[in-house]
Amino acid sequence: MGPLLRRAALAPTLVTVAATAACQWQRVGSDTRPDPSVVVPQLFNPAALYTRMGFFAAGPPLPFVASLQYLATSSPDTTLALFGLSMANSALSFRQAGQALEARYQAEVVLRRAGSVLARAVSEETVRVASRDEARRADESVIFQQFLQVPPGAYDAVVTVRDEYGTSVGRAERQIGVPRVGPRGLSDVVAVYRVEPRGARTEAPRVLLNPRATVPFGLDTLRLYLEGYGYPAGTPVAVRVTVDGGREVWSGEVALAGTPQLGAAVVTLSPDQLPVGELRAVARVEATQDSSRVAAALVSFSEQWAITNFDEVLSLLRYFGQDRAIGEMRAADPVERPALWRTFWRATDPNPLTPQNEALELYFRRVQEANARFRETGDAGWLTDRGEVFITLGEPDEIFDSSSDLQGTRRIVRWNYLGQRLTLDFVDDTGFGRFRLTPTSRAEYQRVLNSIRSRN
Repeated sequence: MGPLLRRAALAPTLVTVAATAACQWQRVGSDTRPDPSVVVPQLFNPAALYTRMGFFAAGPPLPFVASLQYLATSSPDTTLALFGLSMANSALSFRQAGQALEARYQAEVVLRRAGSVLARAVSEETVRVASRDEARRADESVIFQQFLQVPPGAYDAVVTVRDEYGTSVGRAERQIGVPRVGPRGLSDVVAVYRVEPRGARTEAPRVLLNPRATVPFGLDTLRLYLEGYGYPAGTPVAVRVTVDGGREVWSGEVALAGTPQLGAAVVTLSPDQLPVGELRAVARVEATQDSSRVAAALVSFSEQWAITNFDEVLSLLRYFGQDRAIGEMRAADPVERPALWRTFWRATDPNPLTPQNEALELYFRRVQEANARFRETGDAGWLTDRGEVFITLGEPDEIFDSSSDLQGTRRIVRWNYLGQRLTLDFVDDTGFGRFRLTPTSRAEYQRVLNSIRSRN
């Protein structure tokens, strides 16, 4: 497990629909312009990306990502479904509880067929944190998991999460097919943070799931767990991992360890082996004609940013102020980029004790807000002069809006930053709502921005 993850105990108990239990886990502490109509909305819509990849995903007001994956039981008439769900502390409402802060949520998964409920699992959970900063964390800070034994077949699956101290509800549904696992074959390929293989099909795996099968680019290891049934111990399983468009990024073999009834293996991909993008892992026993197993995974810049193209994120960083480092990453060979990104992340992270880079998170939040507030004819909001200033300096202390001539075609918007003793005039000379910094304001803005950056 990478350094961003807290060590957690692994639940050894098998969970059935009739007698359910759950566990949760907390993580610790160029000028080429992309198409703004695509890149920026996608950046802040991870639910759409995860849904397309085959996950359960809900957006605001209570965003989460969940997955269902399958292992064998002692009988082909039932299949072990591994249900995992992750969300951020910030999605929940917290209350004071003694010296701590507490949130409560209800997680539910329902499997229906022809309108009838064939399986249902629901659990009430509590999250406790020590500070407001912990409660506001926007990364994957809560993981919930539950194991169910269900009959094979097609289902309509619905996942619902309710904030018990608030009014928010998140809901996602999709059609699923629970496979029948016979005496020989492979399990699903399951993304995990930690795992201890089972000793028998009657047991539950001691596992901490990675419900969204996501790792941050250049910073963490991707682990994939699989089982084999009916193969001699030591049987090789060929695994091939590709990224967007089918480009191979890793291939190799892992040997099944265990018994002919139940063998297991873990594929470990280091940060330097993982490019940004949507990954597709295919596992198969090549000595047989058995079907292969396919899994989706994601390497992104953050759990909050649904962007999977390295050049796009570099373009979005046009105002971040690390031009030399960004230029080096843009010019680098793809194999060099993970190491360069790690260096960039650490150099710009104001608080290395947390898993987030707060400076980058603030920057991208401002990109999102600027794109919504300052859109002009022909330009997305984050690419306008007002967008640029807002992203780099934040909200002004004072805003004045006036017209300056008798015809009313020349409009001026003035922003004052009192702490910097900075006054900026944005002028619309055309009357079509295209505001530009005056030359004097541009020079003053650049002077103040250079001064701020020289102190950081």
